[in-house]
Amino acid sequence: MPTQPGDDELELIRQSGVALRVGRLSLSAGTGSYRVKSSMARIARAIGVDRHEAHVTLTEITTTSHRGPSFRTEVAEVRSVGINADRLAELEHLAGSLARSGRRATVDEISAELDRIERKPPLYPDAVNALWAAVACAAFAFLNNGGPVEMAGAFVAAWLGQLTRRVLLHRGFNQFGVTMLAAALACLAYLGLVSAVHGLGATEVRHAAGYVSAVLFLVPGFPLVTGGLDLAKLDFSAGVARLTYALMILTSAALAVWGVSIAVGLSPDPEAAPVLHSGLLLVLRMVASFVGVLGFALMFNSPWRMALGAAVVGMVANTGRLYLVGEIAPQAAAAGAALLVGLLAAVIAPRLGVPRITVSVPAVVIMVPGVSAYRSVFYLSNGDTTQALAYGVQAGLVVVALSVGLAVARMLTDREWGFEH
Repeated sequence: MPTQPGDDELELIRQSGVALRVGRLSLSAGTGSYRVKSSMARIARAIGVDRHEAHVTLTEITTTSHRGPSFRTEVAEVRSVGINADRLAELEHLAGSLARSGRRATVDEISAELDRIERKPPLYPDAVNALWAAVACAAFAFLNNGGPVEMAGAFVAAWLGQLTRRVLLHRGFNQFGVTMLAAALACLAYLGLVSAVHGLGATEVRHAAGYVSAVLFLVPGFPLVTGGLDLAKLDFSAGVARLTYALMILTSAALAVWGVSIAVGLSPDPEAAPVLHSGLLLVLRMVASFVGVLGFALMFNSPWRMALGAAVVGMVANTGRLYLVGEIAPQAAAAGAALLVGLLAAVIAPRLGVPRITVSVPAVVIMVPGVSAYRSVFYLSNGDTTQALAYGVQAGLVVVALSVGLAVARMLTDREWGFEH
């Protein structure tokens, strides 16, 4: 006859389930594999597990909890891939407070906290979340040498595209299909608006090249950066999975942009930089960088305090990067800016009481070369492999440089990153 588990085994089952639930919530909120493992391990220790081990990929978690001679292995699948900075902060606060206090928590106590965190609704409704994306893309339009018309077009188009994306994703539609639809809708909305303005005689040109800025809310900056950080921690299964996911999202959006470009006869060529006084240009770049990072952070469901911290860090680092781009290689400027972001986040995030990743990643996302990536797919689809390789290599080098800069900053400021255990 099968034996029934004893009280110790039943308690281990409950403890293992709680630790796994922490991992599922962390992973679904978009954090890196190393942070998911850390959160689970700290919660497991706090509820009496002797040793906790985990294998984490983009959508799967395998954990083993040990207590005395007993152990339990569980597997979970997380199908929703998204970003929720507020949830990350809540989970980090829970795990950190238990680790600092050193007290023993009960399974019921942790379960009640996790119930509260999981039930917490988004900080901003869909229309407001889309507004933050619109603000970020309008700032991007200026940083990509656009003027008032490009900024207004990107604002309206990004709002419509992000709203459509949020509504469809919440209804369970396929992410890649939704990404293509949102990109196409944003491009068409942008072109419709600027064409109408041009048709009314308010402008002399259609300002068509700025339509790429209208879809930059689709750039998967979070998985690109966290994937690079996972690789830096030698977690290749998670890092490669995240980068593959990011590449598929980017390709889906880029193919939609290419389709619209071919249909209306446009090309996403770079625009000439505006002729402005150097002092005024510096101030406008600082404002645009601040607003762009703020918009992305709020789009990631960050509380205002967290978003403002990220915006200050991103403003300083990105303005410096833009100044250096004309003096040194773009990837060198990106690495230096990302290093500065990581160092500033190490100082600011603890004072704000938030996880470092919720400050550093939004500040770096604005530096991700989404325009170059889109142009690479456009020219590749048109058969112009020379231009495609030029833009693709440029984008790849900058993404690698951003990850390297953040990783070096973590190694310099975090003992867990500086030494392998």
